[in-house]
Amino acid sequence: MEFNSTIRDDLLTKEELLDKFGILNYVIFVSMLLISALIGVFFWWKGQKNTEDFLLASRSMGTIPMTMSLVASFMSAITLLGVPAEIYTAGTQYVVGLLSYPFVMAAVAHFYLPVYDELRVTTSYEYLEMRFNKAVRMLTSLLFCIQMMLYMAIVVYAPALALIQVTGFLNGVQYDVELACAIIFIVCMFYTCMGGIKAVIWTDTFQALCMFGSFLAIIIVGSNAVGGASVVFDRNYQEGRVQLFNFDPDIRQRHTVWGVFFGSFFLWLSIYGTNQAQVQRYLTVKKKSQAVTALWLNAIGIGSLLLLCGYAGMVVYAFYYDCDPIKSKQVKSKDQIFPLFVMQLMGDYPGIPGLFVAGVFSGALSTVSSGLNSLAAVCLTDCLQLGCNIKISEEKKTLLTKLLALVFGLISFGIVFMVKYLPGVLMAAIGIFGMVGGPVLGAFSLGMFVPFANSIGAFTGMLFSLVFTFWWGFGQIISVQTMTYDSARFSPKMNTTVINCPQSWYVNDTIPVQTTNTEPSQFLHLGLYDVSYMWYGPVSTILCFLVGILCSFIRPQDHKQLDARLISPGCSIFFFWLPKKTRNKILNYYNEVGSEDVEDTNEHKNGAVFPKSGSINVAYIPSENTDM
Repeated sequence: MEFNSTIRDDLLTKEELLDKFGILNYVIFVSMLLISALIGVFFWWKGQKNTEDFLLASRSMGTIPMTMSLVASFMSAITLLGVPAEIYTAGTQYVVGLLSYPFVMAAVAHFYLPVYDELRVTTSYEYLEMRFNKAVRMLTSLLFCIQMMLYMAIVVYAPALALIQVTGFLNGVQYDVELACAIIFIVCMFYTCMGGIKAVIWTDTFQALCMFGSFLAIIIVGSNAVGGASVVFDRNYQEGRVQLFNFDPDIRQRHTVWGVFFGSFFLWLSIYGTNQAQVQRYLTVKKKSQAVTALWLNAIGIGSLLLLCGYAGMVVYAFYYDCDPIKSKQVKSKDQIFPLFVMQLMGDYPGIPGLFVAGVFSGALSTVSSGLNSLAAVCLTDCLQLGCNIKISEEKKTLLTKLLALVFGLISFGIVFMVKYLPGVLMAAIGIFGMVGGPVLGAFSLGMFVPFANSIGAFTGMLFSLVFTFWWGFGQIISVQTMTYDSARFSPKMNTTVINCPQSWYVNDTIPVQTTNTEPSQFLHLGLYDVSYMWYGPVSTILCFLVGILCSFIRPQDHKQLDARLISPGCSIFFFWLPKKTRNKILNYYNEVGSEDVEDTNEHKNGAVFPKSGSINVAYIPSENTDM
């Protein structure tokens, strides 16, 4: 591409942009927080009848609000800041991940959702006790708690740091980042504890509208400012940034079609298929058909948001194509590139920066509120009542659930001060869900698809997969820090220039001096550490599944004595490609599941007892001495 030799005098320094966040912007941001809090007050005023109403809204929610909540729960501030930064620095290959969304929703609707709907569970992890035993359920619940607390901390800290350092939000306030994080957690804890899941879902709906509205406004203005969509595409295409068909089979390459598609598929399948924060939403509607409709509408929503964020990254490059803020040290990390762009281009537009900050923090609010409510449900049901065998009245149970949401909010806020040592927000989030969500997905899939799988196989498979994936993931982090990872080969960045940057942007260390490391690293680098982080999810899921099958051969579960509701009704589709004789033999095996279970109740080896027909009480917790 030929660059205009004109120096960009229109570009202001980061310091000059800090004063543009005026009173109107604060009013818009505070209004968003106030509306979210008032929604919680409204549903508190209406009251919660019992714990089921607080956690599952008595299964009375509508399809549209549940859809918007599904979109907002995990399409967080990480998506809004991380995806544009990824597109700006590494090209458009990451957007290919949206092709996996229809397959994810089809898999959830066809294989996983029917099981939850039939069993009528409060938490998705109740299934694991029904299918295996308490140990598997407790391990999975513990992993979920760790995963969500880490994720919530990242979701809040990363945007707070990026916005404050660039936009001027809370400029001049001591401990500004900590204050911003505290505001988010306080508001979330308030309306989550006050209004329960109904408040969470309706605030998610409001916050999803804030996210879409702010990004649409910014992208439309930004695209017009650089000359329209044709100029945006042309500048990106000319520099080789439009990459959608990199079919390189090398799994060490950071982003390829294979890695992004399969990585996104297993990542989102673990979230929509097993994560309590999402499964809990399916159970807030009366009919399974409503949940299925919401899933498909949700696919359109998250796909649209990903496209918007991807296009935003292209718009940012089209604006900074001849003056890179990262090379010129105007920003400290790539996650700050989009907030800088917003302030640079729209800092003088009344209310637009405030709308942007409100949109980003809406993403954080929706994720944290969903996490707090689901963590409270898991801790109460899976840890206190099951693990500690605590028996309390319905009134005290509702109060305890609110206190648990408050405690988890405080713990997550404490973790905020640790996440600054993690890599970029997008990679950190995907890494967490791949390393933890993958083994959990493997355990659920093992239980729903393999009738002879037993509790030893599920527990061993999860544990083995966790150890292996954490070794791999943390080994890669250390290899990057010790510079034994060949980032130029496996994770190349797109070319940028500072040729037309204004004189005020130049600093003494714009072009770093190359130094030679005379002391070689003592870290033992393995080839495994070069494999892309996008493969965490697929590898950990498949590893758990295979190890679980192998271990189950030792003492296989008698499939004839297994309740048929614990096996996914869609399993037959896996065998369509087999010869007819072999396929019929396998299908006959699946048809025999539960054939010898003729009692009105089904009692497992673990002591769990639940009805053979009809719906299970949503508040019911199996125990050793349960009498039906």
